[in-house]
Amino acid sequence: MSKKRLHTPEGVRDIYGLEYLQKLSVQEKLHKKITEYGYQDIQTPTLEFFDVFSKQVGTVSSKELYKLFDKEGNTLVLRPDFTPSIARCAAKYFMEESIPIRLSYLGNTYLNTSELQGKLKEVTEIGAELIGDDTAQADAEMIALAIESLLSAGLVNFQVSLGEIDFFKGLCEEAGLSCETELALKDFISNKNHFGAQELLEEEKIKEEYILAILKVTDMFGSVEALSEAKSYVKNDRSLHAIERLLTVYEILSFYGVEQYVSFDLGMLSKYNYYTGVIFKVYTYGIGDAIVKGGRYDSLLTQFGKEAPSIGFMIIVDDLLSALSRQGILPKPQMANALLLYEQANLAQAVSLAHDYRKSGKQMTIIQKSNGKNIQDYLIFAKKQNISFVSEYISSDKIEIYHIELDQSYQITQNQLLEGIV
Repeated sequence: MSKKRLHTPEGVRDIYGLEYLQKLSVQEKLHKKITEYGYQDIQTPTLEFFDVFSKQVGTVSSKELYKLFDKEGNTLVLRPDFTPSIARCAAKYFMEESIPIRLSYLGNTYLNTSELQGKLKEVTEIGAELIGDDTAQADAEMIALAIESLLSAGLVNFQVSLGEIDFFKGLCEEAGLSCETELALKDFISNKNHFGAQELLEEEKIKEEYILAILKVTDMFGSVEALSEAKSYVKNDRSLHAIERLLTVYEILSFYGVEQYVSFDLGMLSKYNYYTGVIFKVYTYGIGDAIVKGGRYDSLLTQFGKEAPSIGFMIIVDDLLSALSRQGILPKPQMANALLLYEQANLAQAVSLAHDYRKSGKQMTIIQKSNGKNIQDYLIFAKKQNISFVSEYISSDKIEIYHIELDQSYQITQNQLLEGIV
């Protein structure tokens, strides 16, 4: 058999055992917090039509999509980004709804990129979308929810970097930049490439005062005081309104008691062109990229026929797990499984005992003892399988217990085992 069959393609991997239990545990904590805010679960298909992620929508570049064809010849893609999928669903199922809708999702996304740099091509994301609310209160709710979700998962040391797309767009309008130049400039600003941005603006014969103001954007980050300083560099209403919006959001975040996690970066932009206002990213130790990305997308749903200003965020679960692990705070799931060993002659009693044990919602695996294995073999196996104790059926009055976590062995009766006296 070819060894290649045992391996996964580049950029994807298997997750099993304790690592997968830890992932499920973190996902459950994140999901619980999101639902506490009233967000309703929605599941979108892994396969979508190509048009859902087209250039006009402003999402992932076509070259980064996994494309395939159905039997009718339609171009399909593996979902690279949840937000356009949620926007499509909202337009389809809530077209006439005028009251804000809160939706949450959990699933995998796929990016066909050759620039991995240690990143996975398939990642698990959990997120929330608030559809039909254009207020600063909605912005603050999403940011606060993202913060509280991370805290619920056990992450403590992180920072939310908060920006506003309209601040940059206002400067571009003030300077008279074309759409093409604005897009090219956005890439330079996003990458903090000061020299590339300057060269581009000089080639476009932009006035010196505007060049200085735009280049200053890359330095406009820090505490809330940085917003006051930013006001002195702009004159246009769009940029000034963006700063006022951020100040309002920050004030509301103080009502939630999470403002200490927030800093500002007016040079922060996104590769997703559907973002229109407030955007934010969350950074923490041990991970080179943001573990949370979010923002406002007030025009995206119009691509699907519905007028609905919206905002959302997504948490990259795999990166959050890596951060928790590297910071030494990854929660270890409680060992709760039991393993019951039995001789062939006691099969009926073992099956009956396991059945009664499971009635209370607990887990038990039954294994017939093998002549070639001793109790240590089973203890080693149990530890690998995250099993808390091994029980050996001798008789109804004699169950031998080997408790892995306590590193103890003792005897109890069948009734004591069912009563939870272990």
